[in-house]
Amino acid sequence: MVDFILWVLQNIVMAPYNLVAAIFTPGSWLNWSDPASVMRFIYYGASVEFFFVVFTTFLILTVLGLAWKRSILWGCVRGLEGMANGIGRFAAWAGLLMVIQQVMIVFLQRIFRVASIELGPFGTAFAKDLSWWAEELKFYNAMVVALCVTYTFVQGGHVRVDLFYSKVKYGTKRLIDMFGCMFFMLPAITITYLYAWFFMWRHLMTPAVTATSDLDRMIMQSRIFRWNVETIGFSPNGFDAYFLFKILIVAFCVLTFVHAMAFFWRSLLEYIEGEESDGKYLDRDGFASEAEEIEHAIHSGST
Repeated sequence: MVDFILWVLQNIVMAPYNLVAAIFTPGSWLNWSDPASVMRFIYYGASVEFFFVVFTTFLILTVLGLAWKRSILWGCVRGLEGMANGIGRFAAWAGLLMVIQQVMIVFLQRIFRVASIELGPFGTAFAKDLSWWAEELKFYNAMVVALCVTYTFVQGGHVRVDLFYSKVKYGTKRLIDMFGCMFFMLPAITITYLYAWFFMWRHLMTPAVTATSDLDRMIMQSRIFRWNVETIGFSPNGFDAYFLFKILIVAFCVLTFVHAMAFFWRSLLEYIEGEESDGKYLDRDGFASEAEEIEHAIHSGST
């Protein structure tokens, strides 16, 4: 246990140095014309060093917000929640696009017997079989799921398995929220990101890399590095850009991780400031009627 604590403290102390070293030596990991740089980028993207840079930044902001100005933490909360709302509200339009495209496919295939759809924006032809457009609908659905997850959380639309949460006092609720962020939400999404990151890269390049690969081994593998973007569909003329789904998984993990920090800060500030800060600066969408507002509040556990 002592060794683990010392290891954590050592990595926290080294985090500022690692951050400065990465900022002032971008050529070692951003020069993607060099395979070794790509391998360093892949390794450090899910490394212990990167995790502790993020974790140390989180600790510093928390300490500054509590010891100096709470407005620092409120600013972080508003910024991260604003980002979640902005991305979610934009990605939600994929749902409408999915419906329109599905209706168009049905009409073209069943009524007009059209076999393909061709688009020509800016003079460039893009022609694909109807089965390609039909399978692409899954990508729109994945966009809504992956990119709207934190937006749904901010809006209070997530499913809450409530055994005793609604019955406890205000301060106890905030303590439960903080505990859930630190011991459930952050660890779970960190592990998911760790494997999603390397899963994504295995479908973008060769040789295959794993979460257990060390940097020296990956640098050696860079000698046989080549881009190998996945373009295999489930059917001969079907959607052939399934690597985009892997990128969405990573985006989902990143959005959830940063929002877990925002939710922890919000819960902490609301616990300190009391009930008068409940929902402070919270940007939630309105409803057409008061009945919908009440129903939403009941299902979200906010009342």
